[in-house]
Amino acid sequence: MIRTDALDQLPVRTAVPALRRALDDRGVAVLCAPPGTGKTTLVPLVLAGLTGDGPPRRVVVAEPRRIAARAAARRMAWLLGEQTGERVGFTVRGERVVGADTVVEVVTTGVLLQRLQRDQELSGVDAVIIDECHERHLDADTVAAFLLDVRAAIRPDLRLVAASATTDAQGWARLLGDAPVVEAHGVSHPVEVVWAPPVRPVRPPHGMRVDPALLTHVAAVVRRALAERDGDVLCFLPGVGEIGRVAGQLSGVAAQVLQVHGRAPAAVQDAVLAGSSEGRRVVLATSVAESSLTVPGVRTVVDSGLAREPRTDHARGLSALTTVRASQAAGRQRAGRAGREAPGAVYRCWEQAEDGRLARFPSPEIKVADLAAFALQAACWGDPEATGLALLDAPPAGAMGAAHEVLTAVGAIGPDGRVTERGVRMSRLGLHPRLARALLDGAASVGGRRAAEVVALLSEEPPREYGDDLAAALRTARQGKDAYAARWRQEVRRLSSSSKGSGGGGSGPDDAAVGLVAALAFPERVARARGEGTFLMASGTGAELRDGSRLRSAAWLAVAVADRPAHAASARVRLAAVIDEDTARLAAGHLRFAGEEVRWDGHDVVARRVERLGAVELSARPLKQPDPALVREALVEGLRREGLGLLRWTRDTGQLRERLAFLHRELGEPWPDVSDEALLSRTEEWLEPELSRARRRSALAGIDAGQALRRLLPWATGEGARLDELAPERIEVPSGSRIRVEYGGPQPVLAVKLQELFGLQETPRVAGVPVLVHLLSPAGRPAAVTADLASFWREGYRAVRAELRGRYPKHPWPEDPTTVEATRFTKARLKRE
Repeated sequence: MIRTDALDQLPVRTAVPALRRALDDRGVAVLCAPPGTGKTTLVPLVLAGLTGDGPPRRVVVAEPRRIAARAAARRMAWLLGEQTGERVGFTVRGERVVGADTVVEVVTTGVLLQRLQRDQELSGVDAVIIDECHERHLDADTVAAFLLDVRAAIRPDLRLVAASATTDAQGWARLLGDAPVVEAHGVSHPVEVVWAPPVRPVRPPHGMRVDPALLTHVAAVVRRALAERDGDVLCFLPGVGEIGRVAGQLSGVAAQVLQVHGRAPAAVQDAVLAGSSEGRRVVLATSVAESSLTVPGVRTVVDSGLAREPRTDHARGLSALTTVRASQAAGRQRAGRAGREAPGAVYRCWEQAEDGRLARFPSPEIKVADLAAFALQAACWGDPEATGLALLDAPPAGAMGAAHEVLTAVGAIGPDGRVTERGVRMSRLGLHPRLARALLDGAASVGGRRAAEVVALLSEEPPREYGDDLAAALRTARQGKDAYAARWRQEVRRLSSSSKGSGGGGSGPDDAAVGLVAALAFPERVARARGEGTFLMASGTGAELRDGSRLRSAAWLAVAVADRPAHAASARVRLAAVIDEDTARLAAGHLRFAGEEVRWDGHDVVARRVERLGAVELSARPLKQPDPALVREALVEGLRREGLGLLRWTRDTGQLRERLAFLHRELGEPWPDVSDEALLSRTEEWLEPELSRARRRSALAGIDAGQALRRLLPWATGEGARLDELAPERIEVPSGSRIRVEYGGPQPVLAVKLQELFGLQETPRVAGVPVLVHLLSPAGRPAAVTADLASFWREGYRAVRAELRGRYPKHPWPEDPTTVEATRFTKARLKRE
């Protein structure tokens, strides 16, 4: 029997007429409704005609998470007075509960992607609802793009609703072709904000690490909330590990402590979502409870202020979830959970002043995540570059390039970027392409069952208590009776059936099989020992094992899970398997290089015949007669790294370079640019033939840089002969002295004793530019600086004369220096001569 009373109480009912009109008129709509209004449960029933009004239709609801898909299906079935699998069912990876009469099916976005790849028409489906699209999960963005393609090309009748828990819906409306935005307003009670920062500073999160002091503080705030408020407490934490640690610190509280996350057993999930009439509850949850799930009975929210987002270090081949500060939008969603049923409160575990500095919205996954799976989906869809897909944010070019490299290496796409038959099969396994490669290729060597066991371990990282040895973790999972082991066995069954025909039973020890499959999944992470628990991965990144790890004595590892802490030079290994060199060569064969290597190693030219797996050197021996062209390239690289000072420079050569730089700056062509960058780009014009004859660093020191530089003078035009005229090395002053001109600054400088310029009316010029005259005392110390000698004689000389005549009485200090003869000598010397 339909629970009409419960349906009538859902606030989204008031928006249903407008939503129907929008879909009748345009076929697309954006539905904005806060959590708890019924957008996930009532709207699908209405669109399917299951509430007694409207024509019958088949509706698919896409949820971002398995836990949300199951919960939504159970809630809709309850509203209809049925069990799931009747008119409402669900399908998630590894579990399908539908029947012949099912007309509303809740699926994960990943499942819908697979369905679209197999059946682009979505035969038999009348409407699709993409729920929680504001969370910007990559699968949801991809599903929306594919569905818009389907509507435009083959199914204009397919109805599409983007459902969001926030009012930031304009982007989705534009993406759906200026779709109507329908808003539903929930019953919102006031929520008091209590700022509860730690008393002492805590370390910011980095990688997967959260300061234990913050978790202790969060547990204390939960206890405080229980003491100060009524009702249940919902506490948001970034991940499963943090939930477990806070739960351990809440032992003894007068409340039932429950843990809600994607890995939680179905019974626990059901208990949380069903509510309780027996005492108070503390629900420790990840961001899954922000908008995807409704937790009844909550009056208080404790927000740690942290969340987990995917990040990829393409340069090092590392991708993982990382802990970040939750966005302002997430904070609003979390706080709203306290005001669903009555006035409530939110305790925020950070300073109020920090709140305004938080990001407004979570980072779209397409901007920060590993895009290999997305790129494979796009290639299977027929758009390898994803340039024709309607996406809110375009995928970053660098991330797509890295994704295509991975797909090419695993054989999923060809050189032209188009998907291969193997790639199509990989895309249908519901795995990351790396793991799909490991499953298919590993099954041929170790058997389908064992390959599936290892890949299941890699697809969901085991709990930390399983340790960092992947082979030991496999044995623990086989014997385990915990929730992880149960999920692992279910995934093994799914993968075993998917990989049938890929291999036989396999043979050999488990440790070797585990290592091979892990290396096939992550070939650039095969790593060779460097000593004391440190390794070098084929990607070039260092890796370190924790103290006490049983893997520290291994010669080779296949690193399955690693992260790189902030400011750390090496990655930290969290899960790995022991392998041997043969396994490394087999798995990472596409990274193998064998041949002559001539390079500058930071000190000199090194010429060797080497064999490497990426950055890992397997063997090397000296090369007696290296290719001269390669030697020359190495020497140029040395000049580029260490500078042109490797050549022989004298003071005169240095001044020649400064003179040429001055002429290039003031007169331009044909005078050459002699900057480091310009000279290194023209080595064949000025460093030959000496550079091609050189074989090592010491030979560079024998090259006369001055002689080489003169090759760049514009001799062909005749201008080269004017070098000494335009930028003379020395200028003759009235005393007869020839004074060196310094060209190293922004203006040529002539440093000369003041008396040697007596009688000179105008400032000397070079290439039409007045020199900057540094006037010196008889002792050679600075007395004045001028670029206008005539003005100095009129206005500045008198003060300088007054200061210096007493200090140097033996030298002439005429009242009018412009009418006397210049001299280098004292008055007595002048009389004698």
